[in-house]
Amino acid sequence: MAGVSQLNQFPCKTFTATPPRHHSKTSLPVASIGVPSRLGDGPRLSTRESNRARLVFRVRAVTDDDEWGPEKEEPYGEGSAVAVAEEEEEEEKKVEPAEIARLKKALVDSFYGTDRGLRASSETRAEIVELITQLEAQNPNPAPTEALTLLNGKWILAYTSFSGLFPLLSRGTLPLVKVEEISQTIDSENLTVQNSVLFSGPLATTSISTNAKFEIRSPKRVQIKFEEGIIGTPQLTDSIEVPENVEILGQKIDLAPFKGLITSVQDTASSVVKTISSQPPLKIPISNSNAQSWLLTTYLDEELRISRGDAGSVFVLIKEGSSLLPS
Repeated sequence: MAGVSQLNQFPCKTFTATPPRHHSKTSLPVASIGVPSRLGDGPRLSTRESNRARLVFRVRAVTDDDEWGPEKEEPYGEGSAVAVAEEEEEEEKKVEPAEIARLKKALVDSFYGTDRGLRASSETRAEIVELITQLEAQNPNPAPTEALTLLNGKWILAYTSFSGLFPLLSRGTLPLVKVEEISQTIDSENLTVQNSVLFSGPLATTSISTNAKFEIRSPKRVQIKFEEGIIGTPQLTDSIEVPENVEILGQKIDLAPFKGLITSVQDTASSVVKTISSQPPLKIPISNSNAQSWLLTTYLDEELRISRGDAGSVFVLIKEGSSLLPS
């Protein structure tokens, strides 16, 4: 740092302050206090007041090679620094629609051949988890329970890691019955949710549903209390198809020799189904106080919803009518 002796080398002019003359009524020499020579119509200083005047000089010499450099006005204060930090944080959270669209397509493509997660390999599950994590970071609605209009409607289950559903999805359990659809319908006005599984068989389709009420507990979380189960009325299929063979416990059984018998059974079953179809659905009240669960929505937009259950499971649902659903 430059020494004090170095400052003496800077050329400076010598300023001489001449004390005012003692006159009873005179003004202080304006040049000696560094103010303009014309003071307008303001009052003049008396001799006593002039004696109280103090001459203050401020001298600063700056050269191009000054070690401290010229004084610079700081562009940001403490408050500005906080504002900049918040702005950068908001920039990091900025949602990129193109990136979201790419991630959604990649996620839906990764579901192919997994049978809603039942047949997903460990590598595929890892890929799905990574894509879900990236989408959650880009969530355009971080407070889903405050966007109830988006939650409204019927959502189709596309993927889950909930092992409790796997026995239901496995065709080995009911060889002639297939799970056509698993859905969740939300009514935000009445705060109700209905979970439904649609089954299809050689003769008819039917559904099993649960009705529940939900309460909003946080910007992302809802508490669900189940009230009743519903066994839907079987609906006769338009065309009855008899499979060539059926797999039971890993063994394929050829149904060709039994085709005549099956046809006769079908005719009888069709008559029974038609009779049952005229009956109302069977409702079973759920009085168990422990029949409750919670659901955390971690991603939500107009066509895709990602939720996590209280068992740590993940559910990916697609809004009915969305182009993301397989055709």
